[in-house]
Amino acid sequence: MAQRPRQDQQQVTIVTGGSRGIGAATAVRLAREGHHIGIGYERAREAAEATAAAVRAEGGEALPVQLDTSDEAQVDAFFDAVQDTLGPVTGLVANAGITGPLGRFTETSTEVMRRVVDVNVTGTLLCLRRAAQAMSVRHGGTGGAIVSISSGAATLGSPGEYVHYAATKAAVDAMTVGLAKELGPDGVRVNSVQPGAVLTEMHAAMGDPDRAWKKAESIPLRRPGEPEEIAHAVAWLLSAEASFTTGAVLRVSGGI
Repeated sequence: MAQRPRQDQQQVTIVTGGSRGIGAATAVRLAREGHHIGIGYERAREAAEATAAAVRAEGGEALPVQLDTSDEAQVDAFFDAVQDTLGPVTGLVANAGITGPLGRFTETSTEVMRRVVDVNVTGTLLCLRRAAQAMSVRHGGTGGAIVSISSGAATLGSPGEYVHYAATKAAVDAMTVGLAKELGPDGVRVNSVQPGAVLTEMHAAMGDPDRAWKKAESIPLRRPGEPEEIAHAVAWLLSAEASFTTGAVLRVSGGI
């Protein structure tokens, strides 16, 4: 029988892409629930430090670490640093991801496509593998939970915007289903969340700062989401309340 994580164990959760947007909101939300947080970020050092300060204000410990999640050595060093500083890892929020510029598929460069695949697919796989090694009872861990941040694009396809990105998020959901089945007997739950249009800086980075509000007309709730609304779903999936939930792909998209 698979072992369930001890309820008295300190929760130590790694959040990649934790400096801004959904990642930052999730880090703070989890800190409110008693988690210590390892914050992975690529470039935004000041934003990562601000997230760390917000985590500490909620009573959690925080360790921001700069890394490229598509680099295996950097992922290993990040996990090692978190475990050495905060304690054994019990959770992962695989949130780091990029889109590249908005545009039609025929006009998307090979360089952009390769980088999006490297971060969104290879980077997520590397983080999930290291988390599984840290948490699996098969490898001496005490169990835990993984939540990957996917996207509604995984099923909508995002024609005319970023089909390559949508494909990588479909891959993330495939990882979720497969690893939930593989790691369930080892005490590790694996789920993903599919956000819709959310008010983050990612839209500006892809070339259209107002994109989230432009999408509002097609959303049944007639508005984009807030990062905190995604964070609530992630926090539930990591919590003991979701102890029988694994392999789920949870849509949090306002109905689209």
